[in-house]
Amino acid sequence: MSKKVVTLGEIMMRLSTQDFRRFVQSSSFDVVYGGGEANVAVSLANYGYDAFFVTKLPKHEIGQAAVNHLRRFGVHTDYIARGGDRVGIYFLENGASMRPSKVIYDRAGSAIAEADVDDFDFDGIFKDADWFHFSGITPAISKKAAELTEEALKAAKKHNVTVSVDLNYRKKLWTSEEAKKCMTNLMQYVDVCIGNEEDAEKVLGFKPGNTDITKGELELEGYKDIFRQMKERFGFKYIATTLRESFSASDNGWSALIYDGNEFYQSKKYNIRIVDRVGGGDSFAGGLIYGLLEKNNYKYALEFAVGASALKHTILGDFNMVSVQEVETLIKGDASGRVQR
Repeated sequence: MSKKVVTLGEIMMRLSTQDFRRFVQSSSFDVVYGGGEANVAVSLANYGYDAFFVTKLPKHEIGQAAVNHLRRFGVHTDYIARGGDRVGIYFLENGASMRPSKVIYDRAGSAIAEADVDDFDFDGIFKDADWFHFSGITPAISKKAAELTEEALKAAKKHNVTVSVDLNYRKKLWTSEEAKKCMTNLMQYVDVCIGNEEDAEKVLGFKPGNTDITKGELELEGYKDIFRQMKERFGFKYIATTLRESFSASDNGWSALIYDGNEFYQSKKYNIRIVDRVGGGDSFAGGLIYGLLEKNNYKYALEFAVGASALKHTILGDFNMVSVQEVETLIKGDASGRVQR
């Protein structure tokens, strides 16, 4: 029987410059749709799960285009409420070499930001669900979205659903103080926490003790110290982070670390040439959820998540369009990129 996974958040229209052009050079944009939790839902649909994305979108054609985009990749849209005036937009300028990518948001007043709790039947949504995933972006969108997130979490726990969060701090959406006040409260519902050292500090207030996480080098002891503090405070079952080494906007080292309260486990590392890094963290979250649900083995889950997200960096758009077989081929050792005939 297929697993039922629910994600809640905002899906936006993404307008990307073409051929690595800068914004000021561009006379046209490529259009795709994406957003943290929607990206996770697409990954899980690709892996064969019943993935349901919960949001609110306008009834007009742009709202429908976003719904259609999700359906195209197998995501169930049954629980999407319709109404409101606009779909959020973000503009992406892809970086290259030493020039970083840039994102400009135009999302104020989007339908999900103004959605009410009674737009959704959370009891029905979480009936027979196995997993619920959200990110720190959703409660940051608006006070209404924060209330909506907590109501969803209460319903998920009422139905004994496992909950994961990607802390995903976004300074353009709220301050660190606002994030701490809201997210610290929501952690009582969370079983699996994903976040890097900046997320842990800005969202939950954790800093490494006597160790520095230095720029350009990954100081694992700093992460381990933070993870121990998080486990002690919130009792998470698993805490995980991606470990990105940014050599340039084009080339990164990519691995991950997980903690189960007793043991730290670090994945193998991939050196990746980036085509599109947007959605890399979301593809990691989707892979981790799949691995934990499918095998209940956190070491396998971490290797699967890292392999899946390494592959995502080679795919244009927000969504990670890879199969379980492709990920498992990579994590078993075939990173050659040779043509498959």
